[in-house]
Amino acid sequence: MGTNEEVPWKALGGVIMNEERVKMKAQDPNVRNKNFEEVELGFTKEEALKEASRCLHCKIPKCVEGCPVNIMIPEFIAALKEDDVKKAYDVISETSSLPAICGRVCPQEKQCESKCVRGLKGEAVAIGSLERYVADEAIKNNFTTIIKVPKNKVTVAIVGSGPAGLTCAGDLAKAGFEVTIFEVLHKAGGVLTYGIPEFRLPKSIVENQVKSLKKLGVRIRTNIPVGNAITLDNLQQEFDAVFVGTGAGLPKFMGIEGEDADGVFSANEILTRINLMGGFREDAKTPIKHAKKAYVIGGGNVAMDAVRCLKRLGVDAHIMYRRGEDELPARQMEVHHAKEEGVQFDLLQNPVRILVDEQNNVTGMEVVNMELTEPGEDGRRSVREVEGSNHVVECDMVVMALGTGPNHEALKGSNIVLTEKNLIQVDENGTKTSLDNVYAGGDAVTGAATVILAMEAGKKAAKEIIERFKTV
Repeated sequence: MGTNEEVPWKALGGVIMNEERVKMKAQDPNVRNKNFEEVELGFTKEEALKEASRCLHCKIPKCVEGCPVNIMIPEFIAALKEDDVKKAYDVISETSSLPAICGRVCPQEKQCESKCVRGLKGEAVAIGSLERYVADEAIKNNFTTIIKVPKNKVTVAIVGSGPAGLTCAGDLAKAGFEVTIFEVLHKAGGVLTYGIPEFRLPKSIVENQVKSLKKLGVRIRTNIPVGNAITLDNLQQEFDAVFVGTGAGLPKFMGIEGEDADGVFSANEILTRINLMGGFREDAKTPIKHAKKAYVIGGGNVAMDAVRCLKRLGVDAHIMYRRGEDELPARQMEVHHAKEEGVQFDLLQNPVRILVDEQNNVTGMEVVNMELTEPGEDGRRSVREVEGSNHVVECDMVVMALGTGPNHEALKGSNIVLTEKNLIQVDENGTKTSLDNVYAGGDAVTGAATVILAMEAGKKAAKEIIERFKTV
């Protein structure tokens, strides 16, 4: 073979490293942009086994280091290779209480898959897709992994049933603690239920994962607004320990003229109405306004979720983001799906004023063009307004997806210490608050982040609580 000919890069043992991964099938874009059914269809057994066969089972598995909850990835894939799905599920369940959720919404491309050796000169193993397959098969076959440990009679209250709270509850229950979750809404799941659309995360999946926790003995009390119906002080008196995982659900706005108009929404409101209240249905009690043309301001995953929901409602849906496509913070897959579905991207543009009519209805926006500067010392490019570029775009709906801040309603009446950024202050270990036996984690501590990072915080708090009461 001549020196100019390309040859596959091989690892020890002659494994071809540039072998392509198995691609998960999805609904046709022109079909799915009119329904709320799940976009990606999951692996078949044959596809899962083929993809699992690509794992090299590295002696030092960097993929595990890249997973915030440290799932033993090579072990579960090895079990899957043997067609032992139950064993694979048991391996995953040792460290994760929400595998069917993580397999769908975690940014694996930035975490476990980014560390995969196969990704050096080829495509990483589709770890997230394999996790989803195993978890879905577990649901389909009613697998349960209940770790039988004696109850230690230590009681823990968890405030909030989002990913941090659910994960903390699962780990504590497996360790023998008596756990009760308090949730302000009528359904458990937090952002998993009200924030992520059905086409990305079916609510039946969330409900199943919640049921799995109940099988471990976790009690879930919904419609309980901690801070009002019951205070944090009450919980301290009634329980041995408390974990606060209330997330960051307070939407941010730009502070520009016209934001109080009829037709301006936060992405949180749009998503909550659709996901939790069925606002996309014609008979909904709180229906979504049927706009003709809408702009969603922002470029993160929440912005993509909101704009794709609006597209499914028949709206001429646009993303407006002040930076370029390379700077979009959303997952590449979500951007790709949005484009496939017909969402328009108006990049390097930013609104400076919302225009309204005499009835205070949105009629459009005054917008300026933006440009990126040269990279600074940190490698990041700033953005600046192009002078004299003001122009008007017509629309009858504007949705702000600019991030969220913490809502500390649950902390009312307590003396818990907050940071300068209005987040819950924790100690150097990352979970203990200023109050005795009160712990916190997730977005209420870090600010808005990902589901998997909230899960990591829940696990960390559970570990610290277990350590605190291990002699009880």
